[in-house]
Amino acid sequence: MTAHVTSLHTYLARGGSAAAVSPPSATAAGIWDLMQGEARTYRDPVLRELTRPAVLDQPDFATALAFLLSRKLSSDLVRKATIFALIRDFQRLRPQAVDMAVADLAAIRARDPAATDHLVPFLFFKGFHAIQSYRVAHWLWHENRKPLAHYIQSRTSELFAVDIHPAARLGQRIMFDHGTGIVVGETAVIEDDVALLQNVTLGGTGKEGGDRHPKVRRGALIGTGAKVLGNIEIGEGAKIGAGSIVLKPVAPFTTVVGNPARAVGTRHEELPSLTMDQALPDYVI
Repeated sequence: MTAHVTSLHTYLARGGSAAAVSPPSATAAGIWDLMQGEARTYRDPVLRELTRPAVLDQPDFATALAFLLSRKLSSDLVRKATIFALIRDFQRLRPQAVDMAVADLAAIRARDPAATDHLVPFLFFKGFHAIQSYRVAHWLWHENRKPLAHYIQSRTSELFAVDIHPAARLGQRIMFDHGTGIVVGETAVIEDDVALLQNVTLGGTGKEGGDRHPKVRRGALIGTGAKVLGNIEIGEGAKIGAGSIVLKPVAPFTTVVGNPARAVGTRHEELPSLTMDQALPDYVI
């Protein structure tokens, strides 16, 4: 994307193709300045009780994220201070995770019409919270602290109704729209710029072990209630219609629908996850 283009929507409106671009880049400092400015505009006295400690009193984006997640992931058995220290250790040892969280938030702001600022998805969108919690669990998993990773997974599932196995591999600029009911299996892969809607399952086909879950390539869009099962590849830029049952690989830039899913229409050129265009060819509707 050329330097003068400041938003994906502007780029597309000028006739550009989403296939070769990613959402605008963002920095933690830049996002943080925007979020603090947004927090100062909140006049509701109840919300001010939330935004003051969660944002305005925090020194930076990473600390604010740790503060927020620690209050959600703690329990009667594990104190907030303990979870906060754990997340801050993770951020210091894996600083790229903070950059990925910023990229996820910027992607939501660019692609979700319900996100009218950065602060609302940061504070309230459980798809965003689930992905950031997963990143902590994934780190713990590879640090051989697997029971603690499962604790984070369990709390995430309880709180956000999103169940991501700590061993799964997720990229960045990922959007779980609504989030409710999303399940991601142990050997699943979700690459950059992917979007999943509610009640999507990336699962296995039975009791087999080993590499048994889907690999979702960059820019794919998986619609509401779709079930993608087995060690199959969902190609770059693929689009899966709502409610589809996908048991076979999906070619790049291809739309599939139905049970079992079948290809429909002609090969498209854009990354559907960036436009969030869930429309199907006219003759299929």
